[in-house]
Amino acid sequence: TNTTQTSYSPATLAATTTYYWQVVAKNSAGSASSATWAFTTGTPPVGLRFVPVTPCRVVDTRGGAGPLGGPTMTAASIRSFPIPQSGCGIPNTAQAYSFNVTVVPKGPLPYLTLWPTGQSQPVVSTLNSFGGSVVANAAIVPAGTGGAVSVYVTNPTDVILDINGYFDTSTGPNSYSLYPATPCRVADTRSSAGQFGGPTMYVDQVRDFPIPMSTCGVPATARAYSLNVTVVPRTNFLGYLTTWPTGVAQPLVSTLNSWTGKVVANAALVPAGSNESISVFVTDPTDVILDINGYFGAPGGANALSFYPVTPCRVADTRGAVGPFGGAKMAAQTARSFAIPAGACGIPSTAAAYSMNVTVVPDGMLSY
Repeated sequence: TNTTQTSYSPATLAATTTYYWQVVAKNSAGSASSATWAFTTGTPPVGLRFVPVTPCRVVDTRGGAGPLGGPTMTAASIRSFPIPQSGCGIPNTAQAYSFNVTVVPKGPLPYLTLWPTGQSQPVVSTLNSFGGSVVANAAIVPAGTGGAVSVYVTNPTDVILDINGYFDTSTGPNSYSLYPATPCRVADTRSSAGQFGGPTMYVDQVRDFPIPMSTCGVPATARAYSLNVTVVPRTNFLGYLTTWPTGVAQPLVSTLNSWTGKVVANAALVPAGSNESISVFVTDPTDVILDINGYFGAPGGANALSFYPVTPCRVADTRGAVGPFGGAKMAAQTARSFAIPAGACGIPSTAAAYSMNVTVVPDGMLSY
């Protein structure tokens, strides 16, 4: 082509194709040619669907020595865990995992990072425990080499990984698309007595919550829920809370912990059980709050989304230099918007929802 511009668009290119190109500069005195360059296009990313599983413990370094057990992780160490080799029935075709990650530190733990094995360790954190207490956090992590995920810890700690589902390209009857929803409060046991209200949960209690019967407009066809679970303990200790699909045996996993009795929140993807309900168990007296931000259901409906995993990447950090993804620090009672596709993580503008890990570094009390 001939152009007087400094850029040229070749329009749509074919996948997995090698293209050759050169530049020829021309003026009244003649022409001069560059070398010939080449590039090969990649394959388009394939959207994944979610396959929920009853929560299952994949890794516990407090257990006997082994590829998915002990020993305790040491300071500044990395371990890789081959998830399909666990006893949780996760296939080798899984391309990303939905985990609940729990640490039992031996002291302060500045941070833990999870990422796909075989890739460079990213500059991100999955969770933190500066006080050295037991902390849990949800994480969706791409599968790496051999289906493994890598874990880095800054300080000695035990690490527990519980899985509640995975993402792959399957199209079977148990593979679901995401339907995002504006965050909505499903249950709050601090409220007046009712199916989605009080009373406060007591020691070793199990309660069932039929999510579609709430006022949040979740259809009965939903097969798993994307929830934020918050506890407001009534004492200074909550051993753990577990969520799972109603109608199956309670699994030996935890969704969150509050060993200091503080208000704690964590995300959870929970399969729908009998009567489209989920069950909640608590070890100690606590109020429980369930907020929903989406659900998984049969593909093909309006607003159905597929999942595209990326290596964890830091999008925003208000501790950095002033800018659209940096400082300044957020002041009290303020809101800020972050245009994620404009960041440095290569997220396309066609993305309709994001899977994030959000960390706060407060100057003092942060209510929410």
